Amino acid sequence: MPFAQLDDRALISVSGPDAEHFLQNILTTDLDALGQGEAKPGALLSPQGKILFDFLISRAGENGFQLECRADIADDFVRRLMLYRLRAKAEIAKQDQVLVTIAWDDDSSASLPDSTALADLRFRDIAVKRSYDIAAKVGSDTDSWLALRIANGIAESGSDYQHGDAFPHDVLLDETGGVGFKKGCYIGQEVVSRMQHRGTARRRVLIVSADGPLPAPGTELTVAGRPVGTLGSVNGRTGLAIARIDRVKAALDAGEAILANGVPVTLAIPAWAKFSFPQDAVSAEEA
Repeated sequence: MPFAQLDDRALISVSGPDAEHFLQNILTTDLDALGQGEAKPGALLSPQGKILFDFLISRAGENGFQLECRADIADDFVRRLMLYRLRAKAEIAKQDQVLVTIAWDDDSSASLPDSTALADLRFRDIAVKRSYDIAAKVGSDTDSWLALRIANGIAESGSDYQHGDAFPHDVLLDETGGVGFKKGCYIGQEVVSRMQHRGTARRRVLIVSADGPLPAPGTELTVAGRPVGTLGSVNGRTGLAIARIDRVKAALDAGEAILANGVPVTLAIPAWAKFSFPQDAVSAEEA
């Protein structure tokens, strides 16, 4: 079973009698639907609905949760959570020097030797498990982990988008279980719900492929000189991009090439995703 170990992640623990109520009222994830042994994606949003912090959340004991996030934003995330805590009986702390081990296999019964391994629910067609603080071992394959993430259309902040620039729909949190549409209010909920019910999400994560090596992350995708999206994570000839699906559809209908710094690329919707290219694409003038 292939595995990768990541040393650029951090864990934030939130525990106490009010921990679940506190988090349920501010995060996009519906904690009522979070089971033991599961890691679900989520976000803390601005009032305007943009992602300020992204994470994977899991249960840790009866009244506790752990939020796995990028190590470089963990301190800011803790400060923001403290700001919203007010009088809630919840303790918030960052765990330093966390080693995240990820293992995957096509077999749905795949597991790590660690009995506390969590199922990464962002992945639909392959079993992916995450464990924390397993001793480092030889053989970590971070390139294969990147390839797996790209092949499954799983975007992450820093690599594929910047905090403050994306809505949950842009990075498919609405389809990976990162947004609870049946839960009560949370910060930014009105904007996200309106986008969901009106079907107005235009920017989406797409899988990019080319006949040759792709250019660097951050490269603009263009059609006849007009921007349609931005390249994110890259692994040789494949990568991820957040793109305007209406503009991509217009290019496909017109037979126009989509380029990344002059390299022709093909854009595809992740196989598991429920969204589709719009029936009525925008015109060149609207794009």
